Amino acid sequence: QVQLVESGGGLVQTGGSLRLSCAASGIIFRNNAMGWYRQAPGKQREWVSSISAGGSTEYAVSVLGRFTLSRDNAKNTVYLQMKNLKPEDTAVYYCAADRGPLARRPTDYWGQGTQVTVSS
Repeated sequence: QVQLVESGGGLVQTGGSLRLSCAASGIIFRNNAMGWYRQAPGKQREWVSSISAGGSTEYAVSVLGRFTLSRDNAKNTVYLQMKNLKPEDTAVYYCAADRGPLARRPTDYWGQGTQVTVSS
């Protein structure tokens, strides 16, 4: 059974930083593309960033230069480092995994989400 468990969300002021973690189990983690999505109140879920099994990363334009996605295969964990946070980054952040190594928008497995709130 695949499980993705997010952590690290919270309340931060504008300009602050947070690091989200997503710990995976039930998959051969090093073989899977991973990603983050977010959903703000009243809005559709949107893709934020992805990392391939080989470590190649992609970012949404809205977070480019502020967010950094990385993976630690020894710990079966991906990290989303978020800097210079803005109120519009407020959302529930979801970790996702793909069955394959290269998916640019992983969607096969999902975590339960972690709330990020940025106060102005």
